Amino acid sequence: MFSLKPFLAAATLIIVLAACSGNKKQAPEIVTDPSIPGNFSTQTIRVFDSASVHQFLDSFPLLTPIAPDLEQFYKTRNYAYAWFDKNGMIEQAGNLFNKIKNIGDEGIDLTRLPYQKVMNSLMENHAINTTDSMALATELMLTSQYLLYARNVWNGLAEQSSIDQEWLLPRKKLLYTQLLDSLLTGKDLLENAPVYKQYYLLKQFLQAYRQAEPGDTLLINASANKYALGDSGSTIGQIKNKLVLLGDLPNNTTGEQFDSAMLTAVANFQERVGLRKTGKIAVSEIKALNVPLHDRIETILVNMERCRWVSADLKNNFLFVNIPEYKLYVYEQDSIAWDMNVVVGRDQSKTVVFNGTIKYIVFSPYWYLPQSIIKNETLPAIKRNKNYLANHDMEWNEGKIRQKPGPNNALGQVKFLFPNSHSIYLHDSPAKSLFRETNRAFSHGCIRLAEPEKLAAYLLRNDTSWTKEKIEKAMTAEKELYVSLREPEPVFIAYFTAWVDAKGKLNFRDDIYKRDSRLLDMLLK
Repeated sequence: MFSLKPFLAAATLIIVLAACSGNKKQAPEIVTDPSIPGNFSTQTIRVFDSASVHQFLDSFPLLTPIAPDLEQFYKTRNYAYAWFDKNGMIEQAGNLFNKIKNIGDEGIDLTRLPYQKVMNSLMENHAINTTDSMALATELMLTSQYLLYARNVWNGLAEQSSIDQEWLLPRKKLLYTQLLDSLLTGKDLLENAPVYKQYYLLKQFLQAYRQAEPGDTLLINASANKYALGDSGSTIGQIKNKLVLLGDLPNNTTGEQFDSAMLTAVANFQERVGLRKTGKIAVSEIKALNVPLHDRIETILVNMERCRWVSADLKNNFLFVNIPEYKLYVYEQDSIAWDMNVVVGRDQSKTVVFNGTIKYIVFSPYWYLPQSIIKNETLPAIKRNKNYLANHDMEWNEGKIRQKPGPNNALGQVKFLFPNSHSIYLHDSPAKSLFRETNRAFSHGCIRLAEPEKLAAYLLRNDTSWTKEKIEKAMTAEKELYVSLREPEPVFIAYFTAWVDAKGKLNFRDDIYKRDSRLLDMLLK
């Protein structure tokens, strides 16, 4: 909520800045760093005293978080105005003001930016009151609001908030004052912000879903357990209406007949929400169709926030695992080369969100059981059955229990190591049937691969000594073999419950670790 304090502060500020602006001095030409795109505004005549910045911040204490950036920006400019020249306020100031008013388009509530009523008053009156004090108040408020906008839209919540979400991928770093410089020189970073490209794709669907939300008034009441091609009835008509609203079915497709167009739309919807593409409507499909658009919008919002945390320019080759999707993607120059199904940690042993670099492949590996498994599972099993270790190809080794290489090994025939403090790695699995399940959160935290041999061949693709036959032989050997990669491969393990795929389709997945609601609470606060 807003109070009267900002208005009282603004009144005081104008008096204070009037005194400060009287102590002006001619600034020298600004020396710029040519490596920074855009360089700084060329206006150097209209300047103000450095004390004005401190007086401004004292009057508006809620701007304290951006104080270092504000001071550094004007220090670099030798305290020359950025939003005014000899003719008055420049056009970009109005563009920024409009962008701030529409920050809701970015999935952020305007109340996240303090002193909006002061900002409105300054912008509405700047043409009427052209005094130096009013111009200076407007100048500093515009820059402050820009910095706040940039922090919220481009970087998101503070880093501690993402850590609280167990997001341990490195956060991107931005120098807002350099971004502001590019804005002032015509490179409108307010429209092309340095944000992971998924952000823009989700933003488009946010707008579309908000427009469609008023029409989401119908709850589908299914009278049968399953609907298929050729069926008809009022429920079919309800399902069609919802598919039209979601964009899976063309607007001109109506009626109560389950026709070929609806078959295609149902398969498309199933693919988007992670269900099997049967083309039939059953209980799981009705449940997914009945998720309110309001809830889907909230899911988009929290995933736009996650996109703000990711580097905008992931251009090289890397592996990417999306936990809620149960998928591993191989990226080459920012494009998907191929993918595979994976199994991730169950809720009690969550797979960690972090990044690393795959440096080693271990063929025919031993599996050294974690102490937690030994304590909670293996030792009780040994007490019940003294032959338990032998029956499971296990043995004691230097006070630890390990499983020997072979077809029954829990790690399968190969594992991929990227040294980390979380004891997470990628590996094969003898339980092949699990990869055909829709929900695949079964592991103790590591990531099981549906096609481990394919990944091994890919990581060794530039080493001609590793033929397909040699890889197959190493995977079925009785002796463990470590191989150091000549070209280590980056791997990112992330958590996205909404994203836009390569076909341009908006996807949703279940929030398997129950993180979305907590992040939404952080955003709303």
